[in-house]
Amino acid sequence: MKNYIPKSSKSKAVQKIINEALDILESVGIPMTKTERGLERMAVCFLAVAGVTKDWSKAKENANLKSRDIINLVNKNFEEKISSGSYDDIRRKDLKLLVLADIIVNSGVNRGSATNDPTRGYALHPDFKQLIVSYKTPNWTKNLKAFNKNKPSLAEVLARKRDLEKIPVKLPNGKPIELSLGEHNVLQKALIEEFLPRFGSDCAVLYIGDTSNKILHIELEELKKLNFFELSHDELPDIIAYSKKHNWLYLIEAVHSSGPMSETRVLELKKMLKDCKAELIFVTGFLTRPDFKKWILDVAWETEVWIADNPDHLVHFNGHKFLGAY
Repeated sequence: MKNYIPKSSKSKAVQKIINEALDILESVGIPMTKTERGLERMAVCFLAVAGVTKDWSKAKENANLKSRDIINLVNKNFEEKISSGSYDDIRRKDLKLLVLADIIVNSGVNRGSATNDPTRGYALHPDFKQLIVSYKTPNWTKNLKAFNKNKPSLAEVLARKRDLEKIPVKLPNGKPIELSLGEHNVLQKALIEEFLPRFGSDCAVLYIGDTSNKILHIELEELKKLNFFELSHDELPDIIAYSKKHNWLYLIEAVHSSGPMSETRVLELKKMLKDCKAELIFVTGFLTRPDFKKWILDVAWETEVWIADNPDHLVHFNGHKFLGAY
């Protein structure tokens, strides 16, 4: 059996039952993504609700334990010293995944109590109780297969949720990528799919930074050819695109909560790109004109502004360069 908590200082007997608890939970699809301490806390709280200290055949279905009862049992049986004032952690952290997976049920829901009510009771779901009493018996494998047959695991549900909460983006070359959910990435999608086809002059996207993945898409060799600065640097713009036709390198900031291409930002990038072989085009993107209005005083001269809700137009902070009759 896997040792889930190798750094635990608990006795061998307690470590054994904790590892068994985590083995059961992983078998029914609970993701093992917490820290070792988080896994340990989840396991001992599960054990308390199940009424198990050594023997899984003794698991109880109708314990209906309150948060403070769980803390008392955990401290008594599993060598813990959890403060009685930490009862809200039971709900928010230790039992959260198990309740989401419907293998532990919360009786407070049925009588309309508040989510943070410490009197809410916890108990094993009857079907889950029937499963775990067979742990380490000849019937375990068969019972586990039957339990999981028509029930998607929480790990699968959460993975599907993460996949749904993505923003699909198609690069100019047709390559699809996915950005994580959020207004910043909605704007990045618009910059890639709306701004660049209009004003990018056959650009290739060389870099995209996602809010959850700083280097989501990168064309390392192409950037190196242009003598771009070290790509591990914290000052990368949100999007970098290159027009081979004009030898223009577009440095684009998608402004949602952080700032635009300011005088300081432009100077900083110019210094870092002093050896770049391409001409630099500085662009700030906004979702709406009210967003632009919030930042207008910070936008640097000799840069461009594009606003997603007016996609066919640019605002040029460029003095005489574009002065003339339309």
